[in-house]
Amino acid sequence: MAIVDLRSDTVTLPTPAMRKAMADAAVGDDVFGEDPTVIALQKKAANLMGKEDGLFVPSGTMGNLIAVLVHCGRGDEVILGNLSHTFLFEGGGIAALGGVHPFPLPNQADGSLDLSQVQNSIRADDPHYPKSRLLVLENTHNRCGGTVLGADYMAEAGKVAHSSGLQFHVDGARIFNAAAALGVPAKELVKEADSVTFCLSKALCAPVGSVLCGSAEFIYHARRIRKQLGGGMRQAGVLAAAGLVALDEMVERLSEDHARAKKLAQGLATLPGLALSFGMPQSNMVFVHLEPDVPFSAAQAAKKLLQHQVKVGVVADRRFRLVTHYWVSDEGVDQAIEAFRAIL
Repeated sequence: MAIVDLRSDTVTLPTPAMRKAMADAAVGDDVFGEDPTVIALQKKAANLMGKEDGLFVPSGTMGNLIAVLVHCGRGDEVILGNLSHTFLFEGGGIAALGGVHPFPLPNQADGSLDLSQVQNSIRADDPHYPKSRLLVLENTHNRCGGTVLGADYMAEAGKVAHSSGLQFHVDGARIFNAAAALGVPAKELVKEADSVTFCLSKALCAPVGSVLCGSAEFIYHARRIRKQLGGGMRQAGVLAAAGLVALDEMVERLSEDHARAKKLAQGLATLPGLALSFGMPQSNMVFVHLEPDVPFSAAQAAKKLLQHQVKVGVVADRRFRLVTHYWVSDEGVDQAIEAFRAIL
């Protein structure tokens, strides 16, 4: 019986087409701007996001950090969600490395921020206060259940930011999942954004990397900061080649992952002892929790599930995050449901 790994879409492996592309990739020194495959990836990514240029970076965390450091100076303030990835899971990098002050607002149930709260959080021009410089939104929103923010909301958020002199960055690690869920091009979700990062190494299956997109001037400054952070890679076309395959072959199939997430949620919802934490999934994430009468924790349950060849993510004492992706088949979904049934 094969292992069904639902811990994250970061566990995806490169496809055979990616491995071949990596082996055959034309390469050069990307720090010198001479790697043709990296250049092709950056141009394609920028076009898909509706931006002027792109920058290949090792990780989404680095991409978000670079964006904040381009938009903000030391002592400036960024408005973001209290459940956002940048606030919770990026090592405090914007403060540690940029001296940027976070102003976390409560994420609403759908992952959005109340735009009236955003407006009211923008600082007056007063030497007592940090300068409000940047608004950051996450789409899809991980910790709110893989929720999707629609094009109208994203556009309005950008207008609120710009009308007050703020820049607008989108942590779009899974922006293509959001686009697939809504049935719109990804660029429609970030048309008001000054910058956007998306991951190649999650549901798109590439082994490494993200792309940061924005204006040509923004990317000019971003390239310098990437170098300062140690993110300048040399013959990076070997990695970028997999990213090109990801954009060509993986984006259009993401709705399959969403369908399997819904199937998984529907199956788990029928089991006594389990409940859906955020309702039916909007994208490729299913959050479920153990009911009070279950006599073991999520961590203990995860060990029991592993005996049935199923790996799950434990995100709280009694809560799981289950993520579908290219390497989880219909049979894998069935196997996961039966594994939960067996341990409960």
